[in-house]
Amino acid sequence: MRGSLSRVTTLLAALTLLAPAGRAGAAELKVLSTIALGEAWHELQPKFEATGHTLTLVLGTSGGINKRVADGEAGDVIVSTSSGIEGLAKAGKVTAGTSVRVARSQVGLAVLRGAPRPDISTPDALKQTLLDANAVAYSDPAGGGASGIHLAKVLDRLGIARQVNARARLGRAVPNAAAVVKVEADIAVQQIPELLAVPGVEVIGPLPDDLANTTTFSAAVLATTGDPAAAKALVDFLRSPETVATLKAKGFEM
Repeated sequence: MRGSLSRVTTLLAALTLLAPAGRAGAAELKVLSTIALGEAWHELQPKFEATGHTLTLVLGTSGGINKRVADGEAGDVIVSTSSGIEGLAKAGKVTAGTSVRVARSQVGLAVLRGAPRPDISTPDALKQTLLDANAVAYSDPAGGGASGIHLAKVLDRLGIARQVNARARLGRAVPNAAAVVKVEADIAVQQIPELLAVPGVEVIGPLPDDLANTTTFSAAVLATTGDPAAAKALVDFLRSPETVATLKAKGFEM
Protein backbone atom coordinates (compact mmCIF):
# COMPACT_ATOMS: atom_id res chain seq x y z
CA MET A 1 0.00 0.00 0.00
CA ARG A 2 2.80 2.35 0.94
CA GLY A 3 4.52 1.59 -2.35
CA SER A 4 1.37 2.49 -4.31
CA LEU A 5 1.02 5.80 -2.46
CA SER A 6 4.67 6.57 -3.10
CA ARG A 7 4.26 5.93 -6.82
CA VAL A 8 1.14 8.18 -6.95
CA THR A 9 2.95 10.96 -5.11
CA THR A 10 5.90 10.68 -7.50
CA LEU A 11 3.57 10.77 -10.52
CA LEU A 12 1.74 13.88 -9.25
CA ALA A 13 5.03 15.64 -8.64
CA ALA A 14 6.17 14.82 -12.18
CA LEU A 15 2.93 16.13 -13.67
CA THR A 16 3.34 19.35 -11.72
CA LEU A 17 6.81 19.81 -13.17
CA LEU A 18 5.50 19.18 -16.67
CA ALA A 19 2.70 21.78 -16.35
CA PRO A 20 3.24 24.86 -18.58
CA ALA A 21 5.44 27.26 -16.66
CA GLY A 22 3.64 30.27 -18.07
CA ARG A 23 0.37 29.23 -16.46
CA ALA A 24 1.80 28.92 -12.96
CA GLY A 25 1.62 32.65 -12.32
CA ALA A 26 -1.39 33.34 -14.50
CA ALA A 27 -3.59 36.22 -13.42
CA GLU A 28 -7.09 37.40 -14.24
CA LEU A 29 -6.83 41.11 -14.98
CA LYS A 30 -9.70 43.56 -15.08
CA VAL A 31 -9.03 46.28 -17.65
CA LEU A 32 -11.05 49.49 -17.75
CA SER A 33 -10.51 50.82 -21.26
CA THR A 34 -11.70 53.62 -23.48
CA ILE A 35 -13.96 52.36 -26.24
CA ALA A 36 -11.63 54.11 -28.69
CA LEU A 37 -9.51 50.94 -28.51
CA GLY A 38 -12.53 48.66 -28.72
CA GLU A 39 -11.77 47.32 -32.18
CA ALA A 40 -8.06 46.95 -31.45
CA TRP A 41 -8.79 44.83 -28.38
CA HIS A 42 -10.25 42.13 -30.63
CA GLU A 43 -6.69 41.45 -31.75
CA LEU A 44 -4.74 42.55 -28.69
CA GLN A 45 -6.65 40.49 -26.11
CA PRO A 46 -5.92 37.02 -27.56
CA LYS A 47 -2.29 37.97 -28.21
CA PHE A 48 -1.77 38.97 -24.58
CA GLU A 49 -3.77 36.05 -23.22
CA ALA A 50 -1.40 33.72 -25.07
CA THR A 51 1.09 34.57 -22.29
CA GLY A 52 -1.18 32.76 -19.82
CA HIS A 53 -3.04 35.68 -18.26
CA THR A 54 -6.72 36.39 -18.96
CA LEU A 55 -8.42 39.74 -19.41
CA THR A 56 -11.85 41.02 -18.48
CA LEU A 57 -12.49 44.15 -20.53
CA VAL A 58 -14.75 46.95 -19.31
CA LEU A 59 -15.23 49.41 -22.19
CA GLY A 60 -16.68 52.89 -21.98
CA THR A 61 -16.05 56.52 -22.83
CA SER A 62 -12.82 57.93 -21.46
CA GLY A 63 -14.73 60.27 -19.17
CA GLY A 64 -16.97 57.46 -17.97
CA ILE A 65 -14.04 55.15 -17.28
CA ASN A 66 -12.15 57.86 -15.41
CA LYS A 67 -15.19 58.60 -13.24
CA ARG A 68 -15.68 54.95 -12.34
CA VAL A 69 -12.10 54.69 -11.14
CA ALA A 70 -12.31 58.03 -9.33
CA ASP A 71 -15.47 56.82 -7.59
CA GLY A 72 -13.67 53.76 -6.30
CA GLU A 73 -14.21 50.96 -8.81
CA ALA A 74 -11.41 48.43 -8.51
CA GLY A 75 -9.41 47.01 -11.38
CA ASP A 76 -5.90 46.22 -12.54
CA VAL A 77 -5.17 48.40 -15.58
CA ILE A 78 -6.73 51.52 -17.06
CA VAL A 79 -6.44 52.68 -20.67
CA SER A 80 -7.82 56.18 -21.13
CA THR A 81 -6.88 59.70 -22.12
CA SER A 82 -3.48 60.77 -20.86
CA SER A 83 -4.96 63.81 -19.16
CA GLY A 84 -7.55 61.66 -17.40
CA ILE A 85 -4.91 59.24 -16.13
CA GLU A 86 -2.77 62.14 -14.91
CA GLY A 87 -5.70 63.34 -12.84
CA LEU A 88 -6.26 59.86 -11.40
CA ALA A 89 -2.55 59.58 -10.57
CA LYS A 90 -2.73 62.81 -8.56
CA ALA A 91 -5.68 61.35 -6.67
CA GLY A 92 -3.72 58.20 -5.84
CA LYS A 93 -5.87 55.93 -8.03
CA VAL A 94 -2.99 54.96 -10.31
CA THR A 95 0.30 53.39 -9.22
CA ALA A 96 2.99 56.06 -9.46
CA GLY A 97 5.45 55.70 -12.32
CA THR A 98 3.43 53.14 -14.30
CA SER A 99 1.71 55.40 -16.83
CA VAL A 100 2.89 55.10 -20.44
CA ARG A 101 1.61 56.67 -23.62
CA VAL A 102 0.05 54.15 -25.96
CA ALA A 103 -1.21 56.03 -29.04
CA ARG A 104 -2.76 59.19 -30.42
CA SER A 105 -5.93 59.73 -32.42
CA GLN A 106 -7.56 62.59 -34.28
CA VAL A 107 -11.23 63.48 -34.33
CA GLY A 108 -12.56 62.95 -37.84
CA LEU A 109 -15.69 62.82 -39.97
CA ALA A 110 -17.20 60.00 -42.00
CA VAL A 111 -19.99 59.63 -44.55
CA LEU A 112 -21.70 56.69 -46.18
CA ARG A 113 -19.38 54.92 -48.61
CA GLY A 114 -20.12 56.13 -52.14
CA ALA A 115 -21.81 59.34 -50.99
CA PRO A 116 -20.44 62.71 -52.13
CA ARG A 117 -17.45 63.82 -50.06
CA PRO A 118 -18.32 67.13 -48.39
CA ASP A 119 -15.74 69.88 -48.06
CA ILE A 120 -14.22 70.13 -44.56
CA SER A 121 -10.93 71.71 -45.58
CA THR A 122 -11.48 74.99 -43.71
CA PRO A 123 -13.55 76.10 -40.70
CA ASP A 124 -16.00 77.88 -43.01
CA ALA A 125 -16.33 74.81 -45.23
CA LEU A 126 -16.88 72.57 -42.22
CA LYS A 127 -19.50 74.97 -40.88
CA GLN A 128 -21.47 74.84 -44.10
CA THR A 129 -21.15 71.06 -44.33
CA LEU A 130 -22.53 70.60 -40.83
CA LEU A 131 -25.39 73.02 -41.50
CA ASP A 132 -26.27 71.25 -44.75
CA ALA A 133 -26.44 67.81 -43.11
CA ASN A 134 -29.86 66.41 -42.28
CA ALA A 135 -28.35 65.04 -39.09
CA VAL A 136 -24.90 64.72 -37.50
CA ALA A 137 -24.08 61.75 -35.26
CA TYR A 138 -21.58 62.46 -32.52
CA SER A 139 -20.83 61.43 -28.95
CA ASP A 140 -22.96 62.99 -26.25
CA PRO A 141 -20.61 65.34 -24.37
CA ALA A 142 -22.45 64.51 -21.15
CA GLY A 143 -21.34 60.88 -21.59
CA GLY A 144 -17.66 61.77 -21.31
CA GLY A 145 -16.52 60.95 -24.86
CA ALA A 146 -13.47 63.03 -25.79
CA SER A 147 -14.58 63.53 -29.40
CA GLY A 148 -18.06 64.70 -28.37
CA ILE A 149 -16.70 67.14 -25.82
CA HIS A 150 -14.41 68.61 -28.47
CA LEU A 151 -17.08 68.83 -31.16
CA ALA A 152 -19.40 70.66 -28.76
CA LYS A 153 -16.68 73.30 -28.39
CA VAL A 154 -16.26 73.45 -32.19
CA LEU A 155 -19.99 73.97 -32.72
CA ASP A 156 -19.99 76.80 -30.19
CA ARG A 157 -16.95 78.38 -31.82
CA LEU A 158 -18.61 78.19 -35.25
CA GLY A 159 -21.84 79.59 -33.84
CA ILE A 160 -23.99 76.68 -35.05
CA ALA A 161 -24.55 74.64 -31.88
CA ARG A 162 -28.28 75.28 -31.78
CA GLN A 163 -28.88 74.40 -35.44
CA VAL A 164 -26.77 71.22 -35.44
CA ASN A 165 -27.96 69.94 -32.06
CA ALA A 166 -31.59 70.39 -33.07
CA ARG A 167 -31.20 67.38 -35.35
CA ALA A 168 -28.13 65.62 -33.92
CA ARG A 169 -27.92 61.93 -33.08
CA LEU A 170 -26.10 61.79 -29.75
CA GLY A 171 -24.54 58.50 -28.71
CA ARG A 172 -22.83 57.16 -25.61
CA ALA A 173 -20.07 54.55 -25.93
CA VAL A 174 -21.37 53.53 -29.36
CA PRO A 175 -19.94 53.73 -32.90
CA ASN A 176 -21.46 56.94 -34.25
CA ALA A 177 -20.82 55.85 -37.83
CA ALA A 178 -23.49 53.16 -37.35
CA ALA A 179 -26.07 55.94 -37.54
CA VAL A 180 -24.76 56.83 -41.00
CA VAL A 181 -25.03 53.21 -42.16
CA LYS A 182 -28.62 53.13 -40.87
CA VAL A 183 -29.30 56.40 -42.76
CA GLU A 184 -30.14 58.13 -39.48
CA ALA A 185 -27.42 60.72 -40.07
CA ASP A 186 -25.44 62.06 -43.01
CA ILE A 187 -22.21 62.63 -41.08
CA ALA A 188 -20.56 60.91 -38.13
CA VAL A 189 -17.92 62.52 -35.94
CA GLN A 190 -15.68 60.48 -33.65
CA GLN A 191 -12.10 59.34 -33.14
CA ILE A 192 -10.87 58.21 -36.56
CA PRO A 193 -10.08 54.61 -35.44
CA GLU A 194 -13.68 54.27 -34.22
CA LEU A 195 -15.00 55.51 -37.56
CA LEU A 196 -12.75 53.13 -39.51
CA ALA A 197 -14.10 50.19 -37.52
CA VAL A 198 -17.59 50.54 -39.03
CA PRO A 199 -18.08 48.81 -42.41
CA GLY A 200 -19.94 50.83 -45.02
CA VAL A 201 -18.59 54.29 -44.23
CA GLU A 202 -15.73 56.34 -45.58
CA VAL A 203 -13.58 58.62 -43.45
CA ILE A 204 -13.22 61.95 -45.22
CA GLY A 205 -10.55 63.27 -42.89
CA PRO A 206 -9.82 64.98 -39.59
CA LEU A 207 -11.21 68.35 -38.61
CA PRO A 208 -9.45 71.27 -40.34
CA ASP A 209 -6.24 72.49 -38.73
CA ASP A 210 -7.74 75.42 -36.85
CA LEU A 211 -10.29 73.12 -35.22
CA ALA A 212 -8.31 69.88 -35.11
CA ASN A 213 -8.02 67.81 -31.97
CA THR A 214 -5.59 65.03 -31.19
CA THR A 215 -6.25 62.84 -28.17
CA THR A 216 -3.39 61.01 -26.51
CA PHE A 217 -4.19 57.70 -24.82
CA SER A 218 -2.16 56.13 -22.04
CA ALA A 219 -2.19 52.96 -19.96
CA ALA A 220 -1.36 52.59 -16.29
CA VAL A 221 -1.52 50.13 -13.42
CA LEU A 222 -4.37 50.85 -11.04
CA ALA A 223 -3.62 51.18 -7.34
CA THR A 224 -6.26 48.52 -6.62
CA THR A 225 -4.57 45.75 -8.60
CA GLY A 226 -4.04 42.46 -6.84
CA ASP A 227 -1.18 41.48 -9.15
CA PRO A 228 1.11 44.44 -9.90
CA ALA A 229 3.56 42.33 -11.90
CA ALA A 230 0.90 40.95 -14.26
CA ALA A 231 -0.72 44.36 -14.60
CA LYS A 232 2.63 45.91 -15.52
CA ALA A 233 3.18 43.12 -18.04
CA LEU A 234 -0.01 44.20 -19.81
CA VAL A 235 1.03 47.86 -19.76
CA ASP A 236 4.41 46.88 -21.23
CA PHE A 237 2.63 44.77 -23.88
CA LEU A 238 0.61 47.84 -24.92
CA ARG A 239 3.90 49.54 -25.83
CA SER A 240 5.38 46.54 -27.64
CA PRO A 241 6.19 46.63 -31.39
CA GLU A 242 3.43 44.08 -31.93
CA THR A 243 0.83 46.35 -30.33
CA VAL A 244 2.14 49.42 -32.12
CA ALA A 245 1.71 47.66 -35.48
CA THR A 246 -1.85 46.64 -34.59
CA LEU A 247 -2.82 50.13 -33.48
CA LYS A 248 -1.35 51.75 -36.59
CA ALA A 249 -3.37 49.37 -38.73
CA LYS A 250 -6.50 50.49 -36.86
CA GLY A 251 -5.87 54.17 -37.64
CA PHE A 252 -3.99 55.31 -34.56
CA GLU A 253 -0.91 57.47 -34.65
CA MET A 254 2.16 56.92 -32.48
